[in-house]
Amino acid sequence: MKSKKFDAEFKKDIVKLYLNGSRSCESLANEIGVHQNTVYKWIRLYNDDPEHAFPGSGNLKPDEDELRKANRRIHELENEIAILKQAAVYFAKNSR
Repeated sequence: MKSKKFDAEFKKDIVKLYLNGSRSCESLANEIGVHQNTVYKWIRLYNDDPEHAFPGSGNLKPDEDELRKANRRIHELENEIAILKQAAVYFAKNSR
């Protein structure tokens, strides 16, 4: 069974309907054909960070993206250090 895909704006609209008290979580879930827990998850994500609640498939929140870039750079620098250490050993042996 293929899961349904909803865009960020749709999810925000559903959450807002719940938060303003006009609809219950159960009625919203039944209407769009998802489990109640899915709607509760959307609500939690929205409450945690309304602006970046639903970044989309393959997209990261700005903080997560910065962290991933920093970790990638650390890995690159560690590789450079390893290469430089090997070069230092090589040149130390050959300078005798």
